[in-house]
Amino acid sequence: MKVVERYIMRRALAVFLAALIWTLAIVWTTQVLARIDLVTDSGQSALTFFEVAALIIPSIVPIVVPFALVVAVAQTLSAMNSDSELAVLNAAGASRWTIVRPIMLLALAASVFSFAVDNGVDPYARQKNRELVASSRADLLSLIIQEGTFRKIDDGLFLQIGERLPDNRLGGIFVADSREEGVNLIYYAKSGAIIESGEERVLMMNDGVIHRETLAGDLSVIRFTSYAFDLSAFMSASSDVLLLPKDRTTQYLLNPNPNDKMFQKKPNKYLAEVHQRFSEWSYSLVFALIALAVAGDARSHREARIHPLITSIAIALFVRWLGFFAAGNADNIPQYAYMVYGVPIVASAVATWFIVSNRTMELPVAWADWMTNFAGRFGDGWSALKLRFARRGASGQGAG
Repeated sequence: MKVVERYIMRRALAVFLAALIWTLAIVWTTQVLARIDLVTDSGQSALTFFEVAALIIPSIVPIVVPFALVVAVAQTLSAMNSDSELAVLNAAGASRWTIVRPIMLLALAASVFSFAVDNGVDPYARQKNRELVASSRADLLSLIIQEGTFRKIDDGLFLQIGERLPDNRLGGIFVADSREEGVNLIYYAKSGAIIESGEERVLMMNDGVIHRETLAGDLSVIRFTSYAFDLSAFMSASSDVLLLPKDRTTQYLLNPNPNDKMFQKKPNKYLAEVHQRFSEWSYSLVFALIALAVAGDARSHREARIHPLITSIAIALFVRWLGFFAAGNADNIPQYAYMVYGVPIVASAVATWFIVSNRTMELPVAWADWMTNFAGRFGDGWSALKLRFARRGASGQGAG
C-alpha cells in the first residue's frame, strides 16, 4: 500500500471509529431507556439491568456500522478536498483508484465485522437477553413477598404485601385486579401465605374482604374467611423463553426444527431472516461506494451545491430504507427476497458507474436549490431573531 493510501485509510479510520462510538452510544441509550422497567417493575438489581443493556449492543452494530462508515468516508474526502489535497493528487497524476482502494479495504473490513456480529454474536446475545428477562420476571415469589412494595404482576393486576410474618406467612395483603373489562376487584386480607404444589402456586388469603365495582357504579363487598388466588398462570407465562427468528442462530435458521411452534406458524419469517443476515453485511460496501461517488473527486467550492456529507447520508438513508422495506415484507411475500439482495446490488452498480465514469453523484438540482434556499431563510430568520432579542435586552437595561 502506498504512503498516500495509508494516509487516507488512517484518516478515514479515525473518523469512522469516532462516528461509530458516538452513534452506538446514542442508539444504545435509546434502547436501554426502553428497558428501564426491568429494574423499576421487576425489582432486579442494577447489575442485571446493565447486563441486559450490554447484550443489546450486538443487535445494533450491523445497522450502525454502515452509517458510521459513510460519515467517515464522506467527511474525510470532503476535508481533503477543502484542503486541496485531492486536487494535488490529481495534479500529481494519481488515479482515482488511489483513493478508492484504501476506502474499499476499510469497507471490506467493516463488512466482515458486521457479518461476524450479525451471524455469530448477535443470536447468542439475543438468546441470553431473553433468558435474563424471563428469569427476572419468573422469580415472582421473591418479587411479591418484599415488604411494603407495590408490584405489577400483569396488565391490570397489582399486588402489595404489608409485612412478612413468622412461618413464611404474609400480612396486610392487597390485590387490585382490573383485567376484566368493566369490573374492578380489590382484595384485602389480614394474613395469608404462598402455597406451592409442583408447578402450581396459590396465594391463600385469610380473613379479608373483596370490593367489586362496576362501571355503572354498583359496589358490592364480600367478606371471606379464606380465598385462593391462583398465580400459576403468571409464573409459567413469565418463565417461558420465547425465541423469535431473530434470536435463532444462522445454522438453526437454515435447518429449523419441524416441531418448532413458531416455525410451524410462520415459516417464511425464518427464511426472510436468513436473507436479511446474508445481505445486511453488504451495506458497508454499498455506503462506501456511495460516499466515493459523491465526494471522491476534486472540485472547486463553487461547484459544491450541497455538502457531500449531507448528500451521502441522504442517499444512504434512502437505500437503507429500501432494504428495510424489502426485509419487512419478505416474511409475508417471498418474492421480496429478491429485492433484499437487489437493493444493495443495484445501489453498488449505480455508485460504481459514477466512479468509473468520473462523474459526481449529486442530489437533483431542484432538491439542492430547495435545501440551499431553506438553509438561507433559516439562517436569515435566526439572525433576525437574535437581533430582536438583543434589542429587547438593550431596551430593558436602558429602562432599568
